[in-house]
Amino acid sequence: MTLLLLVWGCGVTRVRYAKDNQAKTTQTKNAIPKAKKTKSTQSELSSNFVFDSNQSTAERIARYIEYFGPIAQKEMEAYHIPASITLAQGLLESGNGSGRLAREANNHFGIKCHSDWKGGRIYHDDDEKGECFRVYQNPKTSYRDHSLFLSQRQRYAFLFELNPNNYKAWARGLKKAGYATDPKYPQKLISLIERYALSDFDKKVKLKKRSPNPAKAYIASDKEHQVQQGDTLYSIARQYDVPVSELIQLNKIENNTIFPGQLLRLPKLK
Repeated sequence: MTLLLLVWGCGVTRVRYAKDNQAKTTQTKNAIPKAKKTKSTQSELSSNFVFDSNQSTAERIARYIEYFGPIAQKEMEAYHIPASITLAQGLLESGNGSGRLAREANNHFGIKCHSDWKGGRIYHDDDEKGECFRVYQNPKTSYRDHSLFLSQRQRYAFLFELNPNNYKAWARGLKKAGYATDPKYPQKLISLIERYALSDFDKKVKLKKRSPNPAKAYIASDKEHQVQQGDTLYSIARQYDVPVSELIQLNKIENNTIFPGQLLRLPKLK
């Protein structure tokens, strides 16, 4: 049976991959392919994840899930982000480990540098040419940074009020928060979770009660953003890491409407 190569695009960033020949699939959630048990695979699984170009797509997917499933569960225990969501995003954003950012920078979620990043950098064409992306020491560090990225940014705060076993609500919430520009992003995550029964990883995690995040107060900063063609409230909020709601309130925006040339005041933490 031929599997469809995971080439969909885009979370925080959209990394473009070359597509394999596409074919229809009748995979069920119980028909997860098995990774080929080679000496090199076993050695790599015990130490670090390394992309193996000799494996078939089905074997790479199975090996990716085998390796990162327990890591995603540990992140779920610590941060209450569904392991299924983390795994699905990792598969989607990294092309099951085959993408350039995953291979050369250990970046499995396509997270860009942003102003607060002090680590290594790699440059890659995405929405614009030569954009800056984070480089990690190993893939596990990428998974931890993904947890921190979601849990420490105000625009994702509402996600943590959702049931951590409700992967569908989380998938839709990520899109609502502006994690991805692809309108089909939630459906792609949900499809991966259900095709490979990734929600089974959620069910095996025993969660402790999570302490609520203290509310963050914002005030007007002395910075402004001039709206460019193609800008949206979500893209501007993502660029400056501020809540969309604060951007709207501060600038008294009606019907979420902005226009090129408009100057928007930017909020900052009080």
